[in-house]
Amino acid sequence: METPKIFESEYRFCLLLWENEPIKSPDLAKLCFEKLGWKPSTTYTVIKRLSERGVLKNEKTVVTSLISKEEAQASEIDELVEKRFEGSLPAFVAAFTKHQKLSKSEINELQAMIDSAKKGDT
Repeated sequence: METPKIFESEYRFCLLLWENEPIKSPDLAKLCFEKLGWKPSTTYTVIKRLSERGVLKNEKTVVTSLISKEEAQASEIDELVEKRFEGSLPAFVAAFTKHQKLSKSEINELQAMIDSAKKGDT
């Protein structure tokens, strides 16, 4: 099953949801007002829209996510690599590392991921 697209403002909303779920929709509306400056009607519209797309569910005014933050992030990266780097992960990594200084610890972490993938552990 493909992860539904989450747009930028929706992603900021989802960050609040992931951090606070399960949460009653009126409490979520208050939180969105405090953190995002949204009117309650905006929050309820986003809840409805994301519910229709299968990102979250709203049962008896309790809102919970149906996809994780990690799934949403992975889907976004997949789309970025496909659209901007012709599906080439090495091209993406090359572009990223060319303009981003990596610490020794980050390099070691990435190397461990590569070694694990080579062994088929992922």
